[in-house]
Formats: sequence, structure tokens, C-alpha cells
Amino acid sequence: MSGDDDWWTSSNEAVLVSLVTPTDAGVKTLDTFHPEYTNNVFGEKEQIFGYKGLRINLQYNASDMLPNLKVSWKKKYQPTADEEALDINEVLSEFLPEVAFQKQSDFETRLKSLPKNWTPPGTLVNSFNNKHGDFEVYSGKITDPAVKQLLNRVQILVPFFVDGGTPIDLEDPDAERWTLYFLYNKREFAYHFAGYCTLYKYYPLQVPTETESKTPTDTPSFSLDGDFDLDNLPCRTRISQFIIIPPFQQKGLGSRLYSIIYQQYLKHEPTIELTVEDPNEAFDDMRDLADLAFLSKQPEFQALKIDTSIEIPDEGKAPNNIVDQEAWETCRKKFKIVPRQFARVLEMYLMSQLPASVRPGLDIPQDEEEEDTGRSKGKGKEKALPKPTAEDEHMYRLWMMLVKRRLYVHNRDALGQLELKERREELAKVFAGVEFDYARLLIKAEQQGKLAAADAASETEKEPPATPSAANGKRKLDEVEQAEEAAGASSKKARVESGSD
Repeated sequence: MSGDDDWWTSSNEAVLVSLVTPTDAGVKTLDTFHPEYTNNVFGEKEQIFGYKGLRINLQYNASDMLPNLKVSWKKKYQPTADEEALDINEVLSEFLPEVAFQKQSDFETRLKSLPKNWTPPGTLVNSFNNKHGDFEVYSGKITDPAVKQLLNRVQILVPFFVDGGTPIDLEDPDAERWTLYFLYNKREFAYHFAGYCTLYKYYPLQVPTETESKTPTDTPSFSLDGDFDLDNLPCRTRISQFIIIPPFQQKGLGSRLYSIIYQQYLKHEPTIELTVEDPNEAFDDMRDLADLAFLSKQPEFQALKIDTSIEIPDEGKAPNNIVDQEAWETCRKKFKIVPRQFARVLEMYLMSQLPASVRPGLDIPQDEEEEDTGRSKGKGKEKALPKPTAEDEHMYRLWMMLVKRRLYVHNRDALGQLELKERREELAKVFAGVEFDYARLLIKAEQQGKLAAADAASETEKEPPATPSAANGKRKLDEVEQAEEAAGASSKKARVESGSD
């Protein structure tokens, strides 16, 4: 390899994504942004060899996302017997459709030829407006040629903005299982692409338990003859890729898109649960806040309370009926949320209902007692908290046991490898991280609630009466805000986590 570092270029810096629009004077650039990741495209080191002054400009028509690739450089490395400059077009041909490599003049001609009345592919399922503009959400299946074409054009955004993200195989024989949602900013004379989400439908095999009847009358049956439609089968719908492009980030649009999709599948009878594939911390934050905002308004969810009449044993297992388990599961199934996510949101909600004297805050523990419980006493706050009563302390301990019980079950295998003292320390450490995270999220929820109330007067939303299409999706996710990291376990010990889908 050449020892001259000048021939190496950061691929993150070299790649520039541009959103453009045609005008009478030519092509006008609306926004530009660099990718966050390029390791899945240009290699783990995110470096390109063989150029000086390298610039890779990926232009997109802001409406139909027609791409055009422009690669330029000041100097190119002369090939030797051992090495040569990277063929950038060849690398990107694995991620971009053939049309992206057309001449610039042809690209500009196609921009101008797009009909003035062009609308996004799929079916309009929701529209809303806020202080950032008017927005519309369209849904369609990957089997729709127009939907497939748009997805093919924007798929490179997945490895660009999702760490480890990979595009969907558009020739997947199960293509009918995929559904896409496109978010567009509707302007006076055009639509501008803002983001999208892919979903995939799984058909769970439901095996009767030992306590369930196995008679033929209890076994679901269907015929594959005639007009049999997989869309009518019970399924789990999984959110896969979720992207809001940089010009539209920090505007609350990711949360709005997620909530619209959730409402679509809440009404979609065959969907048993709406799940998420490998969510990152930012998406987890967004989902937690959106789910909390929705569930906290539902009477069935509000009815789930800590049973303070329960006595806490001096030794042994924590009580398993701190919250009515039957009502818990009935509520969870009604709102189609996976067990871990529902438990997290409920724990967060119940924490917000604790008396102020014991409700955890964001203060760092200051003494041994706080370190042992993982609870902050609220030191350093401007307003002194009331002294906790015995009833307050009892309620907090029940809430703590509820959370720790879930964390222990989730980490049973890892914790089982530790001695009792270490096990308690690790569980307390993870609990402290979860408690801190809940406090952080509840503050954000309060802030978002105030902003939502302030915007409510000028914000409208309209949903067409059309029946939502069936579910479909795979891969990974991305969203707007960066999340803080929760406490983790020592690398020398069995890893203990707060849980994931």
C-alpha cells in the first residue's frame, strides 16, 4: 500500500448528499448534508484510497428522489502493479439504481420533465401541519412498482444513517410482506421527501400450551384455495428501517411518523403486536416518549396502579402481583405493544405517579444509602422536597421491586453466573441506570407536553377514511435526537442489560 497519506480521503467527508429542485435558471440546491456512516459502503475505516481533492456529490430531486452521482477530484493515483485508486462508481453501483449514473444534462432534463401535479406513490393515510409546514404520509407495498422505484432510489440512506444498516433485497420472494410509509413536506408547488419507514410482516406459529385445548375446534384452519390472502392471517408487524433525513430532523417529525404508523396498525385487526428491529438509543427515546404520551391518556392504562396493600417480605422473591397481572396483560394486548416495551412505559408512568417525596430525579447519588437503593434523594434541587412518610417509602420500594423483578428475569442467565453479592451489585447498578433514564425521559415528556400544548392551536391533523394496507418490514432504524447512555456492567463480568426487544 502507498505510504502517502495524502491519497487517503475520509469517505464521510467526501460524500455530500444534495437535495435539488429545477428552476427556470437551472438546478437549485435546497439542502446538503454528509452521511453519518460509510463503513458499510467504503469499508470499516471509512477511507477512500487514490484521490486528492475528492468530492462525491449524490444529488437527489427533492420530490421523486431521482438520483444523480457526480464524482470529481483534483488528482488521481496512477495505478501500479500492487494498488490502484478505488473505483467509486463500481462501489456505489451496489447501492444506487442505474439511473443515478446518467449524464448531468440528462438528469436536469428529467427534473424539468416531472409533471407539476406529481404526488408521492402509495395511498395518502394521514396529513398534518405544524409550525414547520404541511406534511403528508403515504403508504404502499413494495409490490407496487412506483413504491419499489422510490425505495430503490433512497436505500443508500440506510447505510449512510444507520450504523450497520443494510438495504432491503428488492427481489425478496416474500415482497408482499413489506409495507412502506413515506413522509413528505407538502409545499405550494411541490412535495419534498422528508423520510420513510419500512415494515415487515411475520406470521407466528401459535402452539397450544399444556393448559390449552388441542382439539380440532381450537386449531385455526384455513384453505389455500381460491382467493386466499395472507393479509388476513394473524401477524406481528415489525418496524425495520426508520429514517428522517437531516433537513427535517429536530422538528418532532420522527415521533409524529411513528405515532401515525402505530395508529394504523392499532386498527389493523390481523396485527397482534407492533415490534421494532434492533432499535438504537435515539429511536428508543422517541418510541418511549410517543408510547407514554399515548398510553397515559388511555383509561385502561391509567387504571394500572401499584397495590400498596401488598406487604414486602423480609426475604425471598419479590411479590408478582404488585400490579394486577391480568389487567396488565389485557391492556398490553389491546394496545399491541411487546411485553418489554409495555413494561418499560408502565414503569415510567408509575414512577411519575410516585409521591414527590420519593419520586426519583436526576441528581447523582451522594451517600451510601442512595448508592444502595439507586435512588436520588433530590439533593441540590431548588425547592426542598417534603419529608417522605412511611407510606411513601413503601410505595417506592414496591415500584423498585417491580422494576428489579423485570430486570432480573431479563438478565437471569448472566446474573446466575455471579456470586450473590456481585449479583445484587450488578442488579442495583442496572436499576440505577434505568431509574436515571426514566427520570430523564419524564423531563423530556413534560417539555414535549408543554410544546405540544403551545402548538395545538395552530396544528391540525386529518386522516382519510381509507382502510390501511397490511404490514411489512426488516433491518434497522434511525431518528432525530441523540440519547444518553445508561449505566453498563463491567466488561470483566457477565453482561447485564436493561433489556431489549
